[in-house]
Amino acid sequence: MVKITDVARRAGVSPSTVSYALSGKRPISEETRRRVEEAARALGYRPHAGARALASSRSNVLALVVPLRAGIHVPVVMQFAVSVVTAARRHDHDVLLLTQEEGEEGLRRVADTALVDALILMDVQLHDPRLPLLRSLDRPSVMIGFPLEADGLTCIDLDFRAAGERCVEHLAQLGHRVVALVGSPPEVYVRGTAFAQRVVQGFTAAADRAGLASAVHPCEATPAAARRVAERLLREQPALTGVVVHNEAVLEPLVDAFEQLGLRVPGDLSVTAICPDELAAGLRVPVTSIALPSAEVGERAVELLMRKLDGETVPEATLLPPTMTRRASTAPRTVSPR
Repeated sequence: MVKITDVARRAGVSPSTVSYALSGKRPISEETRRRVEEAARALGYRPHAGARALASSRSNVLALVVPLRAGIHVPVVMQFAVSVVTAARRHDHDVLLLTQEEGEEGLRRVADTALVDALILMDVQLHDPRLPLLRSLDRPSVMIGFPLEADGLTCIDLDFRAAGERCVEHLAQLGHRVVALVGSPPEVYVRGTAFAQRVVQGFTAAADRAGLASAVHPCEATPAAARRVAERLLREQPALTGVVVHNEAVLEPLVDAFEQLGLRVPGDLSVTAICPDELAAGLRVPVTSIALPSAEVGERAVELLMRKLDGETVPEATLLPPTMTRRASTAPRTVSPR
């Protein structure tokens, strides 16, 4: 096992200098710090976790609060979680995953112990009941999502409003005049989940600006519900030629349902989605989509926390612009009898 004395010998410094350089407890010249870090990497030296925590008064653990509520699409949530864990390990931190309904009591329980140094919260609601407590904690935090009142908080996410707008703008540029949003399960909207609400806001605003006829339909995350929504859309909007899907679980069954009802994609109906790239690209008809940047969001959330733990000032709001990839599911509108 490599010891601190081995690192000191290779770097040509004392063991105490190695300790100071790696812990940051005392100022060390940049050149010395670089020599120590290079020696530690070359030898594969890793400070003992318990000793490091005692020396720094930190646990080197982050809490990731991911309430697995009804309507949550778990595979996508886990992409964010994996990204957070991977980024945290690069900073020599572990992650405590809290998957139950952690309201104020749960956050207080975790924050009042020495279990974690900081918190990342997901599934943010517009009127999130956790905000007053979050503002009062002595632990830094980052929210993946934007509540309605975000003053004094650090938030990061995809700009979901802009994503909804971009999908509609793409359809409008292709000549589509009647569009619909097939959204998240109803309970997601009932909770006031921020990202889902903002997609609706962007979709509606862009449709109104372009003078399009539009409708919003929440959809349960089942193939049967996708079929019912497809039938309802064609009954209520017979001139429909453009659809935006913000519900990963029903994207494929919805496309199948439309085609079973006699609509060719994209010949009769153009479909766009806000979803992971691998899902959109892997369908029988690859879908034009705006990607969910889970890897970037998770990594940057951890970076913001690390900077806050180091006493740095960080931006309160980080909105990632949407990126659309055009695929085979969208085409210029054609007028054909149904």
